[in-house]
Amino acid sequence: MKQYHISKYQSFYCIGLNYNKADATIRGKFSLNQEQIVDLLADAKKMHTDGLLVISTCNRTELFGFAEHPFQLINLLCSHSNGTVEEFRDVAYVHKNQEAISHLFRVGTGLDSQILGDFEIIAQLKTAFAQSKKNGLANPFLERLCNSVIQASKRIKTETEISSGATSVSFASVQYILNNVEEVSNKNLLLFGTGKIGRNTCENLIKHTDNSRITLINRTKDKAEKIAGKFDLIVKDYGDLAAEIRNTDVLIVATGANRPTVSKALIFNKKPLLILDLSIPRNVDENVMECEGVSLVHLDELSQITNQTLNDRKKQLPQAEEIIEEVKAEFNQWLETRRYAPVIKALKDKLILMQEEELDFHFKKNNGSSLEDAKEVSDRIIQKITKHFAEHFKDTETNPTQSLEVISKVFQLKQTTHD
Repeated sequence: MKQYHISKYQSFYCIGLNYNKADATIRGKFSLNQEQIVDLLADAKKMHTDGLLVISTCNRTELFGFAEHPFQLINLLCSHSNGTVEEFRDVAYVHKNQEAISHLFRVGTGLDSQILGDFEIIAQLKTAFAQSKKNGLANPFLERLCNSVIQASKRIKTETEISSGATSVSFASVQYILNNVEEVSNKNLLLFGTGKIGRNTCENLIKHTDNSRITLINRTKDKAEKIAGKFDLIVKDYGDLAAEIRNTDVLIVATGANRPTVSKALIFNKKPLLILDLSIPRNVDENVMECEGVSLVHLDELSQITNQTLNDRKKQLPQAEEIIEEVKAEFNQWLETRRYAPVIKALKDKLILMQEEELDFHFKKNNGSSLEDAKEVSDRIIQKITKHFAEHFKDTETNPTQSLEVISKVFQLKQTTHD
């Protein structure tokens, strides 16, 4: 059995960047689409990387995995994104072992999100793990860790109110519109892009603006029609984008392209136009600001919006952090168990060998008359001995390292490893 406990030979790292130090432009350079993630995982597999998780959202790009040195993971990221090692060093962070574990807990539970309590990240974590598993890069350590983070996320959702309110990006964008657009219920709203963020934004627009004049456009029209049918909204063809922009008061861009999908070439408005860009990388070209009457607000600005909901969420932080510590302690206990499991197995194998030798001796001596009874008794003795050692390791006052060395030396154990 491979030992996924943390050791000096193979450390667990998190390397990445997020909204704290990296602006939208830099985050866009390191952003990974699905094709890039698949290629990155394939290269990691060729390098015999032992466990790797890739998370890339509008607010962060992070790699969690085992390596002898973090540069192995940094090089993987830079090789498959548009960012350079120099750019990465300027804004990045590297966490090792327990720090990396703690960071994943905070990310997965929404405590490290740009807007506190954003639980969309847990779905992205599940997707990331599924991709790792599909590519043979989800070892038992990573699987147990991800499941623990998911467990902590569920508990925080049910036991605290930190997830109250709408999802982060959609919540912030709708709040901005409500605060900055007069008589919003009478304005023409155009949503370009109906992915997950677009869908959430659409639902919140309908819920909070009381506006039925919302038009949807998506490159793939049937996706927009599915959402429109649910809310009885208008859907236009992608080719009608420029004409629809001309008639709109508020344009919300939530496309997932790698380059701008909206520029000044599409804008012929004779009235004020507010554009909200919810995309990373930015999908609205800065040159739209050259058009008269156009205002552009990007995701980073939206995420800085403060309101009573967020203040209320902050009050839930101590309870959320307490839950994380509880679940993390359970994970670390499991980690310690895996640390001594190979020794327990080797000890049991040694005792079984001793049992076989003794049974063989008594079988020959007594002509096999009491072999079955003797084996049953000795099996129970072996089970009790190994159980005592296992309980010994779980004792908080035990020094596992010293105990492992003593047991291995006394019983002359040879530990075998297997996948």
